[in-house]
Amino acid sequence: MNTNMGPIDRAARVVLGLTLIAFAIPIGVPATEWGWIGWIGIVPILTALVGFCPLYALLGISTSEQKRAM
Repeated sequence: MNTNMGPIDRAARVVLGLTLIAFAIPIGVPATEWGWIGWIGIVPILTALVGFCPLYALLGISTSEQKRAM
């Protein structure tokens, strides 16, 4: 499994994932019935940590620096 994500893409996924998880953990605000959607934020965090996005692989997309240098 090669990495297909660049550093900016990975950082953006971490920020998005943390934002979604913050939506799931209502601190100081009332909980909503849609809070479970925030746990989807685990997926972008995991893909950022691994550096591989399965959807990118299916679509032939790569934001990795080493892939673009070829």
